[in-house]
Amino acid sequence: MAALFIFDILMALKDIKKRIHQAEVNFSRPIGTTKLIAVSKVQPNDRIETVLDQGHRIFGENRIQEAQSKWPAFKEKYEDIELHIIGPLQSNKTRVAMQLADSIHTLDRPKLAKNVARLAQDLGKCPELFVQVNTGDEPQKSGVLPKETELFVKECLNMDLPVKGLMCIPPLNEEASLHFALLKKISENCGLSQLSMGMSGDFEKAISFGATHIRVGSAIFGERVKSPEQ
Repeated sequence: MAALFIFDILMALKDIKKRIHQAEVNFSRPIGTTKLIAVSKVQPNDRIETVLDQGHRIFGENRIQEAQSKWPAFKEKYEDIELHIIGPLQSNKTRVAMQLADSIHTLDRPKLAKNVARLAQDLGKCPELFVQVNTGDEPQKSGVLPKETELFVKECLNMDLPVKGLMCIPPLNEEASLHFALLKKISENCGLSQLSMGMSGDFEKAISFGATHIRVGSAIFGERVKSPEQ
């Protein structure tokens, strides 16, 4: 990778972390409590390695097959990597996801919850879980509807699933703050403390509403490199 592009990634990572810190100060959030998930979906390994070499260890992947193809090798080379699955999870990929990931942000239906609970018994472990909430009630998007979230969370907790928080992806054509505020309200009703919300273009707004996990990809790595089949 060209030295100039490496420099761009390093400067971008430094800038994002500076902006996170400033947002925590501006919105009276506890300093250092916002996790930056570097979204490495469809990014070349050399870009990821550039970020790893700077000591960053928290990453997010959308596709299980892609995560499986690169993160076991990275985990052998670098210590303390924390991998988050942030894309829709198919039932037949759940076991692999649970073996590979430290956190899954897309628990979104009873069938998946039951599958996770069963596999947790088989594996003797379970990643931390976030329930994905479809705050915009978008038919094409995964997630539990807001009015059904509290009951779903209770059902998951009754299965001894380690649900730690909620996640949302606001609609592109709506003000993100409305959805962040809604997710925060629902999380409080559920008695959950963690919020996975905010991406490259709106993470500072998310922090103002209490985001504990933000998901930033292109603002760090640059534009995604699409594979031939995409």
